[in-house]
Amino acid sequence: MIVAMQELATEEQIDSIIEKLVEAGVNVHRTTGATQTILAAVGPTSTLDIEEYKLLAGVLSVHRISSPYKLAGRAFRPEGTIIEFNNGVKIGGDEIPIMAGPCSIESREQIFLVAQQVKEAGACFLRGGAFKPRSSPYAFQGMGIPGLKLMREAADAFGLLAISEVMEIAQIEPMLPYIDCFQVGARNMQNFNLLRELGKVRKPVLLKRGIAATIEELLLSSEYILAGGNYDVILCERGIRTYETYTRNTMDISAIPVIKKLSHLPIVGDPSHGTGRRDMVPAMARASVAAGADGIIVEVHPNPDKAVSDGAQTLFPDQFTKLVGELRLIAQAVGRSVYANAPATTNV
Repeated sequence: MIVAMQELATEEQIDSIIEKLVEAGVNVHRTTGATQTILAAVGPTSTLDIEEYKLLAGVLSVHRISSPYKLAGRAFRPEGTIIEFNNGVKIGGDEIPIMAGPCSIESREQIFLVAQQVKEAGACFLRGGAFKPRSSPYAFQGMGIPGLKLMREAADAFGLLAISEVMEIAQIEPMLPYIDCFQVGARNMQNFNLLRELGKVRKPVLLKRGIAATIEELLLSSEYILAGGNYDVILCERGIRTYETYTRNTMDISAIPVIKKLSHLPIVGDPSHGTGRRDMVPAMARASVAAGADGIIVEVHPNPDKAVSDGAQTLFPDQFTKLVGELRLIAQAVGRSVYANAPATTNV
């Protein structure tokens, strides 16, 4: 149930409504927008009398939420969510940040070189995998925490934010000092125990769509994080499995405007996993921005042909630089912009 307060509602009136809802046995999530406060009551609300709440002081309107996702729905935050990071970079606004880096952190030399390259091209985030969920148990599984330490050093040296994948609950706390944003991969989209724990941390989470997940299932998974009190959730369209075999996945560009309509959460496009083909990554990145994506995450490696994982879908640095230039033009055409990045400064 959503209780929309009047623009001039006092804190006393808002607190009174919250207290009444809590006494009725429901959980209350509060969000304050530019003009009004929204209270989302989650739990056994079917027995609550909506007409009674409409008459309370300071209340503008009350309505039930028919969708199964209560906090991820657009009604909870009609103006949309903007997530701001410590360095001022925002996701969900008019400016579009770009996340780039290798599939796997391989060495100090590699991660520092790619950090410099993506920074100079215009990226805001350095992405890199330290814990790798590989289909084969014999494939490279990542460097773990030592790899994250290297990525943190590289990100700091070039003024970048760091994002990396978390695979299990035990990894959350050790990762906290080294990353600015957790990434939940497609295989863990419905790892509800992990999502619950991420709801307890106060660090943004990028949640990727599962390989066979519907849009509703993605939003319900985000609900687990939101219900824990962590409202800084970023959704990610990274392609789904269909009967088509030409590409690694089928990137569902239409999911971007659908999610923008259904949810207040920002969404980024991942054309690297969305296609699995280097030659198709630029086209799908451009399409994502045109469709309304709030960010782009792509894989970049100094020498993709020698990458230990996902080389076939990874861009060369010069390809990435060209792509950023193209994205700037497309963003401008749809009334937005790609983040303007200052030149990298480092003593390394």
